[in-house]
Amino acid sequence: MKNNLINIVKFLPKWKIALYVMLAFFLAFVTGIILLPAIWFLEDQSRFFESVLFILSYFREGIIIVFYLITVLIYLFLFYQYERKRYLSFHIKKISLDMKRLIQKEISAEQLEAPLEFKQLSECLLMMIEKSDEAITEVRRVEQLKNELITSVAHDLRSPLTSVIGYLDLINDDRYRDEVELRYYVQIIHDKAAHLHTLINDMFEYTYMQNQHIMLANEAIDMEEMLNQLIVQSRVQIEEAGMECRFSTETTDPKINGDGAKLARVFENLIQNAIRYGQNGKYIDIHLSDSNNMVEINMINYGPPIPTRDLPHIFDRFYRVEKSRSLYTGGSGLGLAIAKSIVEQHRGQIDVKSTTGSTIFTVKLAKG
Repeated sequence: MKNNLINIVKFLPKWKIALYVMLAFFLAFVTGIILLPAIWFLEDQSRFFESVLFILSYFREGIIIVFYLITVLIYLFLFYQYERKRYLSFHIKKISLDMKRLIQKEISAEQLEAPLEFKQLSECLLMMIEKSDEAITEVRRVEQLKNELITSVAHDLRSPLTSVIGYLDLINDDRYRDEVELRYYVQIIHDKAAHLHTLINDMFEYTYMQNQHIMLANEAIDMEEMLNQLIVQSRVQIEEAGMECRFSTETTDPKINGDGAKLARVFENLIQNAIRYGQNGKYIDIHLSDSNNMVEINMINYGPPIPTRDLPHIFDRFYRVEKSRSLYTGGSGLGLAIAKSIVEQHRGQIDVKSTTGSTIFTVKLAKG
């Protein structure tokens, strides 16, 4: 109440305050002229109040002064209530105008001013605007991602489909010299169709992993055992690439809880990535270690380094360091994006460091 009174007094011009004070005294005087004779009339005419009014008659002058002052205060209070309504209405309109200007970027949030009574309201409205801006930004980002996804998918599907249709036209028109060339065309069609199948499966799995509400299996997984199995399963590909996989471990308890099939996909992708881009280094090193609450897996290849400008985007879907190499290697551009999604679904993290001589992918998974 005290703060409100002070704020309203500061809000009013001085001439208006003086006018209200004078008006209160004048109206109190008029009220006294009207009411006091009625009281004295009761003193003369009413036996019921006779004894009380007889006593008050000794304090008649004091009563007049008290009555006058109380009446002045009553009128001042009425004027205060009137101006308080104007004060509140003024600031509500001002806050509305400021919020409109803020939305239109005419002012910044730091320029907003509001008295203490409206501070919470102003902060709530500002928070709503910020949330609204964030929602609009997120909608635009999703729209952009959707457009990029459509563009990327169309680009990646068009090339193998064009080849498939082209070679099928050659076969359909009997434009081949002999059965050997026919089988060659069929093999190309098969490879392109297999690439399309891989791409479609990867897109499906990536989209599936982006769903934050998917249910992951929760089973005990021995990471040392899993990695050994994956190395054995990949041995033929590793040997065909002229490479060797070296596995080392420094763990006391390499067990975690999670979805074994999904985590196996992570390390399959990392091994395939190391085979594709690390052949020059001849070796793939996998090192397993753990701490009290974390298991860490480092997968190292010794191929050409990833350029610094590409490192921040290496886990983006459809991102390729060499824009043309996916056609040679058969990659979909989604493997690392899928790996990142799976690791994050397990409340873990995946990072990459690349320098001249080695590229290290680090996966950290929580125990328990």
